[in-house]
Amino acid sequence: MSPVFDLLRLSSVSMDVIAAQRGTAQGIAQRQQVRLSQLLSAALRDSRLYQELMPQGTDARTPLDQLPVVTRGQLMERFDDWVTDPRLKLDALRAFTADPDRIADPWLGRYMVWESSGTTGQPGIFVQDAQAMAVYDALEALRRSAPRPLAHWMDPLHLSERHAFVGVTGGHFASHVSLRRLRSLNPWLAATTRSFSIQEPTAELVRSLNEFAPTILITYPTVAALLAQEAESGRLRIAPREIWTGGETLGAGVRAYIEQRLGGVLRNSYGASEFLAMGWECAHGQMHLNADWVILEPVDERHRPVPPGEPPCAVLLTNLANTVQPLIRYELGDHVTVHAEPCSCGLPLPVITVCGRQDDPLRMAGREGGTVTLLPLALTTVLEDDAGVFDFHLRQIDGRTLVLRLPLEGEAGQEAMARCRRALKAFAAVQGLAPIRVRAELGQPVPRGRSGKACRIVACGGSHQGMEDT
Repeated sequence: MSPVFDLLRLSSVSMDVIAAQRGTAQGIAQRQQVRLSQLLSAALRDSRLYQELMPQGTDARTPLDQLPVVTRGQLMERFDDWVTDPRLKLDALRAFTADPDRIADPWLGRYMVWESSGTTGQPGIFVQDAQAMAVYDALEALRRSAPRPLAHWMDPLHLSERHAFVGVTGGHFASHVSLRRLRSLNPWLAATTRSFSIQEPTAELVRSLNEFAPTILITYPTVAALLAQEAESGRLRIAPREIWTGGETLGAGVRAYIEQRLGGVLRNSYGASEFLAMGWECAHGQMHLNADWVILEPVDERHRPVPPGEPPCAVLLTNLANTVQPLIRYELGDHVTVHAEPCSCGLPLPVITVCGRQDDPLRMAGREGGTVTLLPLALTTVLEDDAGVFDFHLRQIDGRTLVLRLPLEGEAGQEAMARCRRALKAFAAVQGLAPIRVRAELGQPVPRGRSGKACRIVACGGSHQGMEDT
């Protein structure tokens, strides 16, 4: 089946994206208002859930701050009433996303579907139509920085580039679905674009990357840092010209280390399952929010707005591109500061500072001596996919001991803990670790950071160590 793609929509959206970034902040605000009115009209007309949630008298002109805040759990519980296409049913979509052979297949011939991780304690399923995908495609293609503007003058289709995505490849996650879709849209990418699983043993991953020799590396900051260590040791011998990161917090020190050891220009992005392409760095290194298509409201713990430049407790997301699965004042939880000052690059899009996932890599004792690094995203994938647990806190005690905290109690807690132990020990064996111990803490809440997301993987002496006793 062909991927969800509409060339006319993509062309129209692309022209508007270019016009918006050459315009003014007032032009961005006007686009927001028009698209918000269209979104509210669709939600009030076709979503039974939003018809119930909206205050009496709400219409397409109602100011956003007068509308209720919604959460993922609230929406997923009423999924069939939330979506605006009655053919979309949660049970069928869960069965679809449980099948790895159907990754990037169009649902009902017209929707792209991906699942989110359980970072907030509740996994989600998100559905995108051709309009939403056209917006994501245009933003991804046109809003990236261009550190080497002349590099592709003789290669406008990037046919000489070799893209390597290193991430979670076994599930219907947004990044992997998007890459598989692009390969379907562009058959010539099949030979020059490959996905590599972060759940492979590091030695095998390094061997595969050496053989493929990517010129563009696409991954998460913690994975890029691990690969930088492998390059520093001489085991990884790749020379990417660009490194695209996202999905986790990227500190200045880690960024410098990655660029120094891997040798490429690092370009960081901000996105989520709820909106794939929220922001990209400009040539000045500032992260810009794609505010013509997404609204982020920084709020305090009582969902009151915080002033520009002040760190919030959470942000509320409104997706202006997707009317099939309306997200209006959705509590995203990320710690995103929106700044009032414009960037010196001249873009009319607001500058943001993002603090998202901050889980730690774990350095454990190797079976044959030395240490083995376990990536946090690989560990969360093991616990989510293999053990079926989404709300947890994994803390390292030493090179061979982990403490796993689950809020579950009783028989359900014991059964979940047994699954987690089996999954973690099996994963550790594959990764070449010495035998590990997994201690249990049942019936205790999972600690959460300022972003509202769980700090789920904490290294011995890691930056979140002090949270465990709060």
